[in-house]
Amino acid sequence: MSSIYQDILLSKAKKKKLLAVLIDPEKVNLSSISELFEKIHQSIATHIFVGGSTDKNHQTEKVVVAIKKVTSLPVILFPGDVNQITDKADGILFLSLLSGRNPEYLIEQQIKAAPILSKSDLEIIPTGYILIDGNKETAVQKVSNTKPIPQSKIKLIIDTALAGQFSGKKLIYLEAGSGALVPADSTIVNLVVNSLQIPLIVGGGIKYKQQLNEVFNAGADMVVIGTAFENDVSFFNELKKQ
Repeated sequence: MSSIYQDILLSKAKKKKLLAVLIDPEKVNLSSISELFEKIHQSIATHIFVGGSTDKNHQTEKVVVAIKKVTSLPVILFPGDVNQITDKADGILFLSLLSGRNPEYLIEQQIKAAPILSKSDLEIIPTGYILIDGNKETAVQKVSNTKPIPQSKIKLIIDTALAGQFSGKKLIYLEAGSGALVPADSTIVNLVVNSLQIPLIVGGGIKYKQQLNEVFNAGADMVVIGTAFENDVSFFNELKKQ
């Protein structure tokens, strides 16, 4: 059986675009998951991400278990901290916040996670996480106590992505933040893609099909959407399988 990461690489080679739906354990209602996935299965979604900046009520494992009961799509953890790790998922983005300089999210959380992950069967995918300015203070900023990289600093964004690749990350996640007013600019996405030899994930602030297409056309290998999919019926209708 091929791994999640091998499938992403294969899709990249075939220029097949991937779409992940991000489900925040703090925001989703367990009783509505079955109904939500009826919508997701009608869409072009290929992956499910589960996670958020915080999970105060410790719902992550319950949400993952509920999701696994209703879908065969890969379920991948996108954890805000070590407390959001559960071996009930299929894989985990092992994140390092490369855009910030807070050691807690560069390496400390990863050290805390290591003994847990060493005993799990989760597929671990080292991922460089780069937060860029989406014109709105995000939960990631507040929790990590770091500032995003301004989108005007294109060279810094590219160099940060390359540093992630050279340090062994298998993915780069370029994120404008949940609910961002301005998503990642397509020019930046294109320049980052052309600088990297590993897949690029892009998320944050994508609310319309046109924005999604622009990011895909710029070269992103996977795009992540969250609240827009759940809350906007018209956006969901545009994402239905043809």
